[in-house]
Amino acid sequence: MKLSGTSSNIPSNGQATNGSHNNGHGLNGYHTELPDNDELMDEIGDAHGAAAIDTPMRPDAFAIDDDLKIDLIEEHFREIMSILGLDLTDDSLKGSPRRVAKMYVNEIFSGLNPANKPEPTLFDNKFRYNEMLVEKDIIVQTYCEHHFVPIIGKAHVAYISSGKVIGLSKLNRFVEYFSKRPQVQERLTVQIAEELKRILETDDVAVIIDAKHLCVSTRGVRDINSSTVTSSYSGKFAEEATKQELLHYVAQPSVTI
Repeated sequence: MKLSGTSSNIPSNGQATNGSHNNGHGLNGYHTELPDNDELMDEIGDAHGAAAIDTPMRPDAFAIDDDLKIDLIEEHFREIMSILGLDLTDDSLKGSPRRVAKMYVNEIFSGLNPANKPEPTLFDNKFRYNEMLVEKDIIVQTYCEHHFVPIIGKAHVAYISSGKVIGLSKLNRFVEYFSKRPQVQERLTVQIAEELKRILETDDVAVIIDAKHLCVSTRGVRDINSSTVTSSYSGKFAEEATKQELLHYVAQPSVTI
């Protein structure tokens, strides 16, 4: 399934690739196709494009349990630190490979495991509320899949009930779940929107994400001011009047307590 939705501050030639036919082999002998040279690889990484709604996963992604994944990542990250020349006997560094491995599996990439997917809490729309519901300023903390550095921003999620309403906190939970994996912002936007459409059984869903990419601000062009906005408008939200109403709400200052 191809990505839908729109984005700004995205290169017009951004696209995903399966790579060229180099003889790369990953862990456990798994074959990986890599670009022919560093320049092409960097160009792909800077494009921030994605071609499919599903996060690219190997068929055997869950053939080993999380404990073994942590052990393996610890081993390989220790090797990375050693290659960089770090002294792993130092008290400050010797526990880092284990800490990073646990963080990857249990925290920042926990959304890769479907077992961690939130269970939606749905209620009948007894109040007959037929206007849009907007959940603003949901914190987004994900990781760029090209450089594995953070993408940090906010999501605004809206829907119009077709007979069911969802517990408000679940909107935040689904944003968090799809954020807890290596991502590109376009895919993240559409994954959230498609999941909410499926759960709520309505096309009347909109998702907007405004985020800063540390792969832009801390490397490459090193632009600390720019942010990236992506959006997905479906059903009634594709109508200009409804879209403008949503954007008006999003632009208003949030309530502070």
